[in-house]
Amino acid sequence: MARKKKEICPPLALWLVTFSDLVTLLLTFFVLLLTMSSMDNAILTRVTLHTADLGLLDKRGSGRVDPKERLVVELMEKPWEVMDKKQRIKDLLFPDDELPDGLNKAELDKNLDILAKPDGVALVFTDKLLFAPGGSRLSPRGEALISALVPVLMHTAAPVNVAGYTDPTDNAADPYALSADRALSVLAFLVDSGVPNRRFSLSAYGSDFPVVDDRGRPVASDMNRRVEILLKTARPVGGYQ
Repeated sequence: MARKKKEICPPLALWLVTFSDLVTLLLTFFVLLLTMSSMDNAILTRVTLHTADLGLLDKRGSGRVDPKERLVVELMEKPWEVMDKKQRIKDLLFPDDELPDGLNKAELDKNLDILAKPDGVALVFTDKLLFAPGGSRLSPRGEALISALVPVLMHTAAPVNVAGYTDPTDNAADPYALSADRALSVLAFLVDSGVPNRRFSLSAYGSDFPVVDDRGRPVASDMNRRVEILLKTARPVGGYQ
């Protein structure tokens, strides 16, 4: 009698186990999504938005940051890089199509400087941009230029120092008084424009600390007759009060 042939068991479809696990996970995921999308809106009454640190930027929001606000953020975070950003900063603050009448870009660039200071960033305006010759009252052109800084200052909590300087050509009886009057004119205009006065300090140096000198003595120079608006971006230990 012939020996009965042993039946061979077909191979098990083990891949179905893994596949069924994957399908189960996907189903659970989609059920979770559906559950979250149908949550009662009353539950979502408070959303906490975590953003990058904006340094001394005072007004925060989830919306679009305009170029001037972004400029302030960059100045606050990396004032030591200001030398590489001079022209971009000038273009943002004073676009060609918004310059006061009679002022062109070349004259602005010649009479406006941006400096990195040990305690922050300074915008340096010569007297030609802000005042009549020998005067201390802001000209209409000066008011237009300073007003362009107001939105920037309003979006930062950094203290601001306004410093005035003169040179021998001013022929002032009291150079310190003239430099103080010039700085005060700029400060008063900014305060009248809405910048809180508690943030300001004022300095008057007369003809001391000239940008251009002759063996330490001040000489006639547009850059010596200037007003510096210093944003104190270098936060001291403990922060500004």
